[in-house]
Amino acid sequence: MISVVLVDDHRVVVEGLRLLLDAYSDIEVIGEASDGATGAQLATELEPDVVLMDLAMPGTDGVAGTQLVSDQSPSSAVIILTTFADREGILASLDAGAVGYLMKDIEPDTLHQAIIAAATGGSPIDPRVARTLIEARTRPAPAPTRLTDKQTEVLALVAEGLPNRTIARRLGISEKTVKTHLTQIFQTLGVADRVQAALWAQEHLPDRAP
Repeated sequence: MISVVLVDDHRVVVEGLRLLLDAYSDIEVIGEASDGATGAQLATELEPDVVLMDLAMPGTDGVAGTQLVSDQSPSSAVIILTTFADREGILASLDAGAVGYLMKDIEPDTLHQAIIAAATGGSPIDPRVARTLIEARTRPAPAPTRLTDKQTEVLALVAEGLPNRTIARRLGISEKTVKTHLTQIFQTLGVADRVQAALWAQEHLPDRAP
C-alpha cells in the first residue's frame, strides 16, 4: 500500500483527488494540508511514501513546502501537481527536491502510475514539462553578476576595447590592480578571456546592449 499526503489550498481539488485515489486499492490518502508548511509537518509526522504538492498556495508555497519535506522527511517523494508549467517553477521545485512534475489535467490512470513510480524511485515528469526541463538544463546558465563597483567599472572599459594601461590611467589604479580585477571578473562571470567578458558586458551592463 502506497501512502499519500495531499497538499493543495483548493478544497474541491483535495476532495477530487481523494475520491480519485480511493478508487485504487494500492493507494491510501493518509493526510491533507492547504499549504506547504502544514504539508511538510504532516509528512514529518506520517512519513508518507508520496506527497502530491500544489505549486501556487498562500503562505508557504509548493517550492518552499517541497524544500521542507526534503529536509524534514527525506523518505517522502514529492510530486508537484499544478496548472503551471513555467520554467522558473519547474526548475525551482525540482531543485528543492521534487522527484516529479505533473499537470492537473492528467488522466487518473497516469497519475496512479506516476505515484507508483515516485514511490519506487522513479521521476514522473509530464511530457509537456520535459521539453522545458531539457532545454533549461542544456542551455548555458546566465553568468552570475556578483561584481563589485570597481570590477564593473573595469569591465565597462574592457567592453569599450581599452587596454589595461589605459584602464589603469582612467581609473587611477595600477596595471597590476587592473589585472587582479580582471582575474576576479573572469572567475565570477565564468568566462575565459577579455573578449568573452566584453561580450557579457555588452549584453548585461546597463546602456551597453548591442
